[in-house]
Amino acid sequence: MFLIALKMLFNDKAKFFGIVMGVTLASLVIAQQGSIFTGLMSRTFGAITDISYPHIWVMDPKVQFIDDAKPLADTRLFEVRSVEGVAWAVPLYKGMIRARLQNGQFQNCNLYGIDDTTLIGGPSRMVEGRLEDLRRADSVIVDFDGATSRLAKPPTRPGEPPTPLQVGDTLELNDRRAVVVGIHRGTRTFQSQPNIFTTYSRAVSFAPRERKLLTFVLVGAAEGQDLQELCDRIATQTGLAAYTSDQFKMLTVSYFLRNTGIPINFGIAVALGFLVGTLITGFMFYSFTLDNLRYLGTLKAMGVGDTQLMLMILLQAVVVGAIGFGIGVGGAALFGNSMRGTQLAFRMTWQLLVIAGGATTIICMLAAMLSVRKVIALEPAVVFKG
Repeated sequence: MFLIALKMLFNDKAKFFGIVMGVTLASLVIAQQGSIFTGLMSRTFGAITDISYPHIWVMDPKVQFIDDAKPLADTRLFEVRSVEGVAWAVPLYKGMIRARLQNGQFQNCNLYGIDDTTLIGGPSRMVEGRLEDLRRADSVIVDFDGATSRLAKPPTRPGEPPTPLQVGDTLELNDRRAVVVGIHRGTRTFQSQPNIFTTYSRAVSFAPRERKLLTFVLVGAAEGQDLQELCDRIATQTGLAAYTSDQFKMLTVSYFLRNTGIPINFGIAVALGFLVGTLITGFMFYSFTLDNLRYLGTLKAMGVGDTQLMLMILLQAVVVGAIGFGIGVGGAALFGNSMRGTQLAFRMTWQLLVIAGGATTIICMLAAMLSVRKVIALEPAVVFKG
């Protein structure tokens, strides 16, 4: 009977194609828009991802996300170091600075100042140069995307592309000379601004003068130390907020989810894709069932029970759902791969595939339920009328 159900499905090529396209459209929109949304949210904590070495981030209790800098007094670093269970603690400066380019234009950049001695917090994926080169005078490391786009040198002739910033070139940061000693490949930030790394002492000299300049304290836990217990201990003894890297990422994402319109915009797109896919699939599947009522009625008159007919319809729904889901998710993955290297944020995770698969299953089950009701109410005698 299942073989008959599949023959009924595949022989009506027009209806089969229409049903599959409805499921494909829904899964494509859900997977694509969901991946872009996930990519955007991942960029909000791009700096935390790149600075992955510390176990714990310590900051002012009122900090809401990674870019919400609320500086601390330098003495707070020693308070954190005195907490039991802390193996090491180093300072990190993070702030905004304007870089003056060779053509006189200004570009806002993210400036990171890492520990002068250990260089903890520095970029790990170097394209050119070495992290140790930051110990040279006036040295900075620039991210690859910034060096090839916003910080690139203007073309020498009209119509030519800009020349990427290279090792040995100079920048002007707050009226101070900075020499590029390395290029690193980092995660794009939410604002897509260039990232510049240097030592902590040099960063505070580049930055506009303020009474407090310590932005974060990066902490390494002693061996065998429970991270959550250490976070609680630091918060209790110092009055500062302490988060693990994952907790700080979630804090940042939560801020953007609460205070921006991004979830609503992408939620509407995903909902429309689900709705349109449901309507197309439901209509086409119901029309397909109506066209085959005479065959289903014949089977029912021959003694096939309602349960068996329901299983046949469910099998048809599962087949078109699996094919449509595969095509839709595959199309979304190909789209994301084709956008690699561009400014588009795209990140497809297994959790997103589960969500898209669940939505596809709901669409197919709703379409199948419409058809099942018609089949259950079918009288076999109707087939032989006329």
